[in-house]
Amino acid sequence: MKHLKGKVAVITGAGSGIGRALALELGRAGCRLALSDVSEAGLRGSVAACEALGVEARGYALDVSKREMVYAHAEDVQRDFGNASLVINNAGVAVAALAAETSWADFEWLMGINFWGVTYGSQAFLPQLIASGDGHLVNISSVFGLIAAPGNSAYNAAKFGVRGYTECLRMELMMQGHPVQVSCVHPGGIRTNIARTARKGESNRERDLGGEFEKLARTTPEQAAATIVRGILADKPRILVGGDAVVIGGLARLLGIGYQPLIARFMKGKI
Repeated sequence: MKHLKGKVAVITGAGSGIGRALALELGRAGCRLALSDVSEAGLRGSVAACEALGVEARGYALDVSKREMVYAHAEDVQRDFGNASLVINNAGVAVAALAAETSWADFEWLMGINFWGVTYGSQAFLPQLIASGDGHLVNISSVFGLIAAPGNSAYNAAKFGVRGYTECLRMELMMQGHPVQVSCVHPGGIRTNIARTARKGESNRERDLGGEFEKLARTTPEQAAATIVRGILADKPRILVGGDAVVIGGLARLLGIGYQPLIARFMKGKI
């Protein structure tokens, strides 16, 4: 995919954060936008922001953890726009809790969105991406899909799962000769509401996770969106977003499993 003008782009979690920034970035590049989010208020805001720029955008209320809804959404997009050329599975949530205290309800809630939502979106839209002739699938993982971080067991599980699924799918499509590129995105700290809206375990109940995260997050959603779009146009299989992601990616390559004692020492007493 060497240009974006006229392409149909599908973005989940488009009501805020990276999703909204991607909608605006791709809209300015000439994409026609199929935007979805579970928050209808946020979704309306994103559609309005795109339309204010003269961008063609349509909003769809969607819970990505519901497989039937995601497949129905793919049909709706094809009916309204034709085949999607670019699909970005971006919707995500967080649970801040030690593994032993993470409730099954919270674990299943997170996996439903962060892992199953990505796989449902990938497979529901894959026939359209193939039929488009120059499709590109983008799945959002995290730096916590490159290394694990204590207090984020459910999040780590989902993001490592997204990475494994996405890398496998990329190889399969390559072997089959399908005209679809696949990218796995690993953002570092991005200034979104994900930490502020995270579900908490008992050990984190009194912590201001949003405030702590905002002090560490160096990258804006707009900067993240620009990096992701550049990666798409360059057909990058792995897109690292933010200087912290570059450092963490290098740490994982350099030390292998040896990163774990360093992270454990750093995090001791913090959770």
